[in-house]
Formats: sequence, structure tokens, C-alpha cells
Amino acid sequence: MDLGTANTVIIHNDKIVVDEPSIVAIDQNTRKPIAIGSVARQMHGKTHEHIKTIRPLRDGVIADFNAAEQMIRGMIKQINPKNRFFTPSLRLVVAIPSGSTEVEIRAVRDSSEHAGGRDVYMLYEPMAAALGIGIDVEAPKGSMVVDIGGGTTEIAVIALGGIVCNESIRVAGDGFTSDIQQYMRSQHNIKIGERTAEDIKISVGSALSELEEPPTPFVVRGPNLMTALPVEVSVTYQEIAHCLDKALVKIESAVLGVLEQTPPELYADIVQSGINLTGGGALLRGLDKRLQEKINIPFHVSEDPLHAVVRGTGIALKNIGKYPFLMR
Repeated sequence: MDLGTANTVIIHNDKIVVDEPSIVAIDQNTRKPIAIGSVARQMHGKTHEHIKTIRPLRDGVIADFNAAEQMIRGMIKQINPKNRFFTPSLRLVVAIPSGSTEVEIRAVRDSSEHAGGRDVYMLYEPMAAALGIGIDVEAPKGSMVVDIGGGTTEIAVIALGGIVCNESIRVAGDGFTSDIQQYMRSQHNIKIGERTAEDIKISVGSALSELEEPPTPFVVRGPNLMTALPVEVSVTYQEIAHCLDKALVKIESAVLGVLEQTPPELYADIVQSGINLTGGGALLRGLDKRLQEKINIPFHVSEDPLHAVVRGTGIALKNIGKYPFLMR
């Protein structure tokens, strides 16, 4: 299970059975969940006082314990909807950020156990991503993974089944989204919500101001901040590249920071094999090119980067006795 800030993905018997936004809509009167995942996302920003939409995870860690438990339970139920009365005791492997504190790890474990997990194992996200994209993590060879998720960017050098050096920074997909909201407000005097900013990021998000195949500009509609009258603005990918520049510079310097700590033998392996980009942020247009120009090491966007971490947890679950890096 990849319990992410933006999306939660569950793999069961090698098949991805749940891939939903990490959001839950709760009835304020009964405190019971009304909707989970994509249905709750459609309600986000459109609710009245009796319904509240909550994103239980912030920056890769659980911010709302009760909502997280309700969400995990609801998503586990979706695996086998026919079986309403009998909930099997489950063996779970959950991916967590590599910079998690003891308290944050405890929160994930407790939420998973309350939601029906009998054996709960933890796995650091960069390790899960490396497994998911087919790296032999136990080989005496250095591999580097940059996993840009919704709440955190995880950078790690892996060798001999362990993490040699790593960095977890809270600059990732959600940060990009709020930067876009801020930019639209300051540059175009238009107020937009989180969902619209997310749509802009997906449609015209770019890390470079020069692209070979530029996407068509995205049209945004919303209220003018001064007059509250409706306005329509066309946003180009160059604007978004300019707007995301500060956040991307932070990711670049974090990657360089980890490379500085890397032992020379492993550094040589990484230069030879390149750095792997995973996570939803890896889908940002031109990001691999930008990082490659800056760091002079080839960057490879893995295929299906969104599901790399969850595939890794699926592999770890099958080989629970084999991998010493699984935490209980």
C-alpha cells in the first residue's frame, strides 16, 4: 500500500486494485465518512457546513488520525466489496517517507492496525520505488532514486539492501500546486482553487521554458480579485515553468546534497547507470532534461512512475522473509 499525500494506491496479488485520491468527505453531524477517493475529490471545495472534505495526509505524514483511519478502512473495503460481513485480517506493507520520525511511523502503524491490518510492515518510499522499477537493491552497486510525490521528494542512494544516504524534503506536487495558485493570484489577479491549480499543473506544467512539443495553453475561469467579476485567462507552459522554478531549484540542490554525501565508489556507479525519477512529479514535462543539464548525470523517468512505489510494496510483501529492511 502506498499511502500518499495526493493518492493512495493499493496492490493485491500483483494487481492494482485501488488508485484513489487521498481524500475523505465526512458528515459533520455523525462523524461518519460519506465518500472516499475520487467521489470525495469531486466534492472538495464545493461543500456546505454539514460536510467537510479532509486530506488526512500532509507532507507525507498523517495530519488527521481519525480521517486517515476512515480512509484506509474504506479503501481496504473496496478490494473485496462482495465480502461485506467478513473482514479478513490482512498483512500490509505500507510505504512511508524516509525522513519520518518515530511518532509519524507510529501514527501510520496505528492507523493501519485500526483499519484491519494484522501484520503491518513499513518500508521507506525510495526503497519501495527502487524495487518497483526493477533495481536489484541487494547488489553491491549504487543506485539512486528521486521520488517526487505529493507531499515529499525522497532522494536516496541504495546499495546492498540498505539506504546509504538520503534526504526527504517537503517540496513536491502539493507545493507546485500552491505555487500555481499564488502565481495566478499575483500575476493575473484571479482566484483559483486547489483542483483548478492541479488541472493547470497536469495540462501545461513544465520544468523548462523551451519544449519541443509544447502543450496548448490552458484556459482558466474564475473571479477577479478586485472586482469579483468573472474573468478568463489563458495560461501557457512558459508561465508555469517560471512559476515552478524556485521549487525545482530546491529539488536540484537536495539532489546535489545527497550526491555530496555519497561514497566515491557508489558515486561512480550512479554516474554510469544514471538517476531514476519516480512519483507523480516525474511526469512534469522536461524535468529529466532540466536536472540532467544541471547535474551532468543522465536522468531516466521510469515507466509508470505513479505506481513504482506501490509495485515495490507488492514485491516486498511477497518476499517478507528475504528483505531485512522491512520494519515491523
